[in-house]
Amino acid sequence: MKLIFSPTSPFARKVRIAAIELGLIDTIELVPAAFAPGKPNDDYSRNVNPLKKLPVLILDDGSVILDSYVIVEYLDEIAGGGKLIPASGPARWKIKTDHSIAQGILDSMVLCRYEKAARPKEFYWQAWADDHWHRVWTGMAHFDRQSDLLSRPLDVAQIALTCVLGYADFRFADSGWREAYPNLVAFQDKMMQRPSVKISAPPPA
Repeated sequence: MKLIFSPTSPFARKVRIAAIELGLIDTIELVPAAFAPGKPNDDYSRNVNPLKKLPVLILDDGSVILDSYVIVEYLDEIAGGGKLIPASGPARWKIKTDHSIAQGILDSMVLCRYEKAARPKEFYWQAWADDHWHRVWTGMAHFDRQSDLLSRPLDVAQIALTCVLGYADFRFADSGWREAYPNLVAFQDKMMQRPSVKISAPPPA
């Protein structure tokens, strides 16, 4: 298998953490790539992902699996199933819902990053950026109130959340999340003890 990914992408980091935790990382060839916003990337969109997004997993038969969650779900299945995503029952829907919230936080953070770093200053939309950052903040507050985050077995939602917090440190170091959400700090400190989280950290900005 090949994983086409950006080393700075929190979505790709989620997949890499999952692959390490599932014992599959040695079966995956890591292929770094970088696509700048506004560039056509025609070959990639035609041959790999029509949405021009990373990461993607290319299987040995040439099949392509898109979306970081779907890739993790595939890896979880071939590792035996039910390891990071429960197969059934209330826990499955709880973890999938938590993952969706974490994914939404990441989406808003990346949009804020692009708004500031890629959009021409004369077109910067402050109200739009503020709205997305408010979603980030309320999403973090939601997880800060969850007492089971530190105690339950590792799952895909926790992996996504550690990628959220890692991306906040990487791209928004002055955001103040560490002062605002002490329970998330404790969660992240514990997650950073895992080799998978350390290894997958983005390179220095």
